Amino acid sequence: MALVLTPNIDNPDGFYDALVQAHEGLNADESAAFNARLILILANQVGNEETLRAALKTAQGA
Repeated sequence: MALVLTPNIDNPDGFYDALVQAHEGLNADESAAFNARLILILANQVGNEETLRAALKTAQGA
C-alpha cells in the first residue's frame, strides 16, 4: 500500500487545534507519552506492517 502524502484530512485546522488542546497542561514527558499512545492507536488503525514501516522510513527522512 502506497503512503498518502497529500492532504487527506477533512478539517486539518480543526484537527491541529484538537491536537494542540490535547497537549495543553502536559509537561514534556507527559506530552511525549501522549504522542506515543496516539501513534500506537493510529498504527493499529492502519494495521498493515508494510505501510507502517514505509511511514517510519518517510518520517526518518523528513
